[in-house]
Amino acid sequence: MTTQYSSYGSGRSSSSGTLLLVLLCLILGAAAVVVFLRQATTGVMSRVASAITGRTTTFDTSVPAVVQKIQRLSRLETVVYSMDTVVEGSKSSAVLPDLLAGDRILLVVHGQSIAGIDLGQLKPEDVKITGKDGAQSIRVTLPPSQLFITTLDNQHTRVYMRSTGVLVPADPNLESDTRVKAEKQLQASALSDGILDSASKNARATVTTLLYGLGFHDVVVN
Repeated sequence: MTTQYSSYGSGRSSSSGTLLLVLLCLILGAAAVVVFLRQATTGVMSRVASAITGRTTTFDTSVPAVVQKIQRLSRLETVVYSMDTVVEGSKSSAVLPDLLAGDRILLVVHGQSIAGIDLGQLKPEDVKITGKDGAQSIRVTLPPSQLFITTLDNQHTRVYMRSTGVLVPADPNLESDTRVKAEKQLQASALSDGILDSASKNARATVTTLLYGLGFHDVVVN
């Protein structure tokens, strides 16, 4: 009588060894590809590596997409106008001289005005796109520039002089009234020096750079 035995243990060992060998080969192959791609910087090898890893960048250049990208810039602050000056505030009596009933203050003022364009106001009809995908042209009409805010720097604004008549107390509102006057003077000075024109010019440059970055061949921003 012949007895047959099946060697299950040796079969499992053989399969496990084969699997480990395959995994090791895959790991070594992946490592070799990584090293090749990192080291191939010149010549034919570089071109092969670029063909393997090369990616194509595309942009959605439809009107709604372009309008959305420009609007993301939101309130585009493009100019900051700073000024240092001395502003006077005073109150006088119609009857008595200032020595007796006057109140006078001098403020050393530092402030700034910020101007720009609210690109959230851009509308689809303000954007015109022409040409084919390969060489698209775009024309954008921006909203008008505006003065966003005028503020005084409280840390650098101080009372330089205060004089009050001998017959009256100091007016507690004179300093705050003079600060309001200083803000108005700063705003008027910024406007007269062309802050809005500078804001428009800088905004056009910023949006032009953005549109060229989106792949447009010809860009006109008004």
